[in-house]
Amino acid sequence: MKCLFLVCLCLVPIVVFSSTFTSQNPINLPSDATPVLDVTGKELDSRLSYRIISTFWGALGGDVYLGKSPNSDAPCANGVFRYNSDVGPSGTPVRFIGSSSHFGQGIFENELLNIQFAISTSKLCVSYTIWKVGDYDASLGTMLLETGGTIGQADSSWFKIVKSSQLGYNLLYCPVTSTMSCPFSSDDQFCLKVGVVHQNGKRRLALVKDNPLDISFKQVQ
Repeated sequence: MKCLFLVCLCLVPIVVFSSTFTSQNPINLPSDATPVLDVTGKELDSRLSYRIISTFWGALGGDVYLGKSPNSDAPCANGVFRYNSDVGPSGTPVRFIGSSSHFGQGIFENELLNIQFAISTSKLCVSYTIWKVGDYDASLGTMLLETGGTIGQADSSWFKIVKSSQLGYNLLYCPVTSTMSCPFSSDDQFCLKVGVVHQNGKRRLALVKDNPLDISFKQVQ
C-alpha cells in the first residue's frame, strides 16, 4: 500500500475535491475501504449530522463543541473544545464531507475529509463552522484546532477518521500539499494525532504526540 501511495504522490496531479468534481476525474474507492460506524453500528452518512462523543464516561467523557477561543479577535466563535464531563450540555452537531463523496454518501476510515459544525449561522460566520488546524501556540507548545477552514482545498482543513487502538475512533490531522492527491492511504506518516490540551480551564482539541482522543459518533435526531 505504501508503494502505491508513493506512486500516487508522484504521478497524479492535485485534485480539488468539491461539488464540481466530474466522472472525467475518477477516484476509485479501494476494495477494502471500511465505512465508519456510529454508536448504533450504522454507517456514517455525509447528509446527516452527528455529535462527536467520548468513548468514556464521567470526568473522562464529554462531547465536542464550538466555543469562543480565549484572546481571539475573530468575529465568531472559532474554537473546537470538549466538555469536561459527559454530564451536562450536548456537543455541537457536525457533518463530515468526504473527499470521495461523489461516489456515495458514506464516510470511510482513512479517507481525507472536512469537518463542519452543522449549525445555523450568519453569513459572516459561515467559514467559522469549518474545522482547521491553527498556528503554533507557544504557550501550550502545540497547534490548536479552530474554525475558519475551507472545504475541498489543499490547506490545513483535512482530517481522517481511523480506528482507535483502544475504543471507537481517533481523528488525525493530515496536511495536504500540492503533490498529495490520494484520498485514501493506510500510511499515516503525514498525519498527526488529535487530542486534548487544557486552555483556561477548558479542554481544547489540539495536535498531540500521545494519548489521542478516543471518540464515537451519535446521530442527531
